[in-house]
Amino acid sequence: MSAELAGTGPLLRASIRYDGRRFVPFIALATALSVSSVIAYALVFPSAEARAGLAAALGANPALGLIFGPARDLTTVDGFNAWRSLALGGFLAGLGAILLVTATTRAREDSGQAELLASGVLGRASRLMSAVVMALGGSLVLGLIAGLVTVLFGGGVESSMLLGMTFAATGCMFTGVAALTAQIGSDSRTSNSMAMGVLGVLFVARGFLYSISAPDWTTWLNPLGWIGETRPASGNVWWPLLLAAGFTIVVLALAFVLQARRDFGQGAIAPEPGPARGRDRSPFRLAVRLNRGALITWAVAFVVLGVVFGYFASSIKDVFGSNSAIQQILAAGATTPEALIAAFVVTILGLVGILASIPGVQAMNRVRTEEMEDRVEPVMATAVSRAGFYAGNVAVALIAPALCVLIAGTLIALIASAAGIGVDLGTVFLQAIVTIPAVWTVVAVSVAVIGARPQVALAAWAGVLISFVLTVLGPSFHLWDWILAISPFWHVPNVAAPAPNWSGLLVLGIACVALTAIGFAGFRRRDLAR
Repeated sequence: MSAELAGTGPLLRASIRYDGRRFVPFIALATALSVSSVIAYALVFPSAEARAGLAAALGANPALGLIFGPARDLTTVDGFNAWRSLALGGFLAGLGAILLVTATTRAREDSGQAELLASGVLGRASRLMSAVVMALGGSLVLGLIAGLVTVLFGGGVESSMLLGMTFAATGCMFTGVAALTAQIGSDSRTSNSMAMGVLGVLFVARGFLYSISAPDWTTWLNPLGWIGETRPASGNVWWPLLLAAGFTIVVLALAFVLQARRDFGQGAIAPEPGPARGRDRSPFRLAVRLNRGALITWAVAFVVLGVVFGYFASSIKDVFGSNSAIQQILAAGATTPEALIAAFVVTILGLVGILASIPGVQAMNRVRTEEMEDRVEPVMATAVSRAGFYAGNVAVALIAPALCVLIAGTLIALIASAAGIGVDLGTVFLQAIVTIPAVWTVVAVSVAVIGARPQVALAAWAGVLISFVLTVLGPSFHLWDWILAISPFWHVPNVAAPAPNWSGLLVLGIACVALTAIGFAGFRRRDLAR
């Protein structure tokens, strides 16, 4: 075994030096998420009445439970922090671990760097071991920093440190998942997609089961459910972290077994040769073919999301009926059940829209990847113009998210309208349609970045991140409307309202056209990557 791990120490030191910074943003984001909750709680909710209002607001919008999980205690700063940070902080840690492991294993094989390293004194398992140790160490550092900094800003010691360890445990589990998918996928993109798919499915399943008050035993079927049962600030149960450790060990052991048996540069799922590219006689058809695998995967994912969200919507009356805070609001005449249900539909379709923008941004980032790998210049050598090439890719980036929204929206409309909860198919479907301009505006940010300033390609994700933070997290902090209005989804009208405000669609249209124009102008004038 020592021969298999020869050279692990020097490789690990070099990897930390050159790749360790990949994990730093996730450490900063998870820490900022926890610390901001502690700081803002006393400022935004200074009284018992304000905290009771928060509980009522959350009850009125149970779609938030899909993301944050159950709000077990909102009367204390640590309880609020646990509700707001546990699921999202763990998601960030898991995402960071996946990207780090894939980048330092399969991505190096794809680029040829791993072959260069293998020509030296390096054991077969050394690259995987160095990536795993780096990701596990990064996850633990993330948890410790998040916990300690939260304590420094006023969080309780035990609850804050337990919360930080839940982040670390999630990062460790998905270090194992990424190590396993790196042996199965045919290349780094496939491996990444598989690991992220596992993370996404488990995350949505956890939130869905919590939201519908599923039987307790279902929690233990989901590794992310184990993390939620640690209950920071409302029990401080440490032992579920042992389950996460056991899961990590088992999955990592399986990953090393597969790594020892697979061919270098290949995965358990071998790619099949594709058809000749000469059949793609337009930039649009070429863009569709390049993104076909990802688009099919996303389409299937949105079918599942549509069914899940539709079933959730169909049970919304039961959810409202079991919430005492909502019953008090309805009894006081502050709102009507129809208004709550309409607001709920707007929220879940907003979540669908934010998720739908991801494949659009991915399609634009694929343009940059093709450019960096010197596959765009030969296309430009033909009769294809720069504007035509970019237009084909932009069309795919805009059409794909719109189809995803329509797929999920149609299923939600069919299921919800058949449940007799007070919404009709046409209203829900129209709400899905008016959500599409907001999705296009988010994608247009990536169009502008990739076209005009591709050196900062990471900024292409700014629209997704800002939309998520302001749409999902912003209202819990009672942010001013002018800040919330930065998110495109704030401008989406509620079509079920007595007098919908359609002016928001005009704002979105102007922003989308302007950002797209910036992208085309930049791509037409700048040099291609060399």
